Amino acid sequence: MHLLKIDKDNYIGQADPFIFESKGKYYIYTTGDDGIYAYYSDDLFSGWEFYGKVFTYPDATDFWAPSVIEVDGTYYMYCSFEFYGDKADEGGHRQTMFVSKSDSPLGPFTCPKQLLHPFSIDSHVVKNENGLFIFYSTNRFDGERPGTYIVVDRLTDPETPLGKPVKVVEPSLDEDIYMHDRYKKGVNWHTIEGAFYFREGDWQYVMYSGNCYQKPTYYIGYARAKTNENDLTKIKFEKYPNDFTYQPVMAANEFEEGTGHHSMIKKDGQWYAVYHARDIDDDGLKGDRRNARICRINVCDGIITAKRYRDKI
Repeated sequence: MHLLKIDKDNYIGQADPFIFESKGKYYIYTTGDDGIYAYYSDDLFSGWEFYGKVFTYPDATDFWAPSVIEVDGTYYMYCSFEFYGDKADEGGHRQTMFVSKSDSPLGPFTCPKQLLHPFSIDSHVVKNENGLFIFYSTNRFDGERPGTYIVVDRLTDPETPLGKPVKVVEPSLDEDIYMHDRYKKGVNWHTIEGAFYFREGDWQYVMYSGNCYQKPTYYIGYARAKTNENDLTKIKFEKYPNDFTYQPVMAANEFEEGTGHHSMIKKDGQWYAVYHARDIDDDGLKGDRRNARICRINVCDGIITAKRYRDKI
């Protein structure tokens, strides 16, 4: 179900929505070409208002996938953008993860600091009893299925990674192919991105998006581990149901497509996913037609399922 208001005359897109709660209020941060935008509400399911741009960087473009965490009263925003102050990766990618901070969840987020090197996108920062951890996606150009995959690293503080990333989820399916023959004939490029970590009962999960949002097989899947380990760099997450079966939690259906890059929130014991998608029917929007939607997510003993409806939650 659609969640945020849409201004068809001035639509800037609502890709990569990150849901965040602070002091009883809700915030959603979305991707923009020229920065990161925010919405806010007192109610998770209604009353959302557009706030505007909360972060940008001089002369930068293609801002991607914000995430936010609060630590000791300071709000930290993580996002990536095209950055020419560092060497591109082997494929020429310049998307680079930065962190900025504010004393308010509505920013402005300032004092941007480069956190990682290209290619680094799609963060989710988690705090538990063992400290701070950052999940993000990066690239590899060798192996059986080269492409973008998810790693996790420890943060020594909200602005400093340890620099010892550990692989979490990697491509293993043809449905993970982003582009055929991207850099070399016969070598396909794969994509696993949009990590979101959470814990429920005895299980720990990393959900992710696979493939390209413009393709019909673009999907949300997950890996899981049944463990009490709190050092997230030591957990071996395994794809559900296995490495070789395409069984998405979300994919295109009869009313929406491009379902992916979500975040999760729990309210009154029920999990919800906030994700982006496009209407299959003509919606009158131009350009990037992705917008934020919400649905119920059932999590039970290692199994995740989604309940999606066109006009209700």
